[in-house]
Amino acid sequence: MRLGILEMVGLAATLIFAIPVGGFGLTLLADGRTVFGGAMLLLAVLMVALPKFLTMPQDVPSLAAEKVIGGVAKEPDDDE
Repeated sequence: MRLGILEMVGLAATLIFAIPVGGFGLTLLADGRTVFGGAMLLLAVLMVALPKFLTMPQDVPSLAAEKVIGGVAKEPDDDE
């Protein structure tokens, strides 16, 4: 999975917010508050994972363009 420049910047911005939330969740787990700590860890994981697996409205035009270009221009085979 290769990331472009914009995807890397977006992931870095997400991690800036997700890492402190995850650290807070670990602290709560260490203090014995398992429900709230687990919820914070789950929130941190979802902050990073959901943008990768969900299609956002701003992604629709680029996905449509990729399908059109993929249908018109085929990748050359290695033996050609």
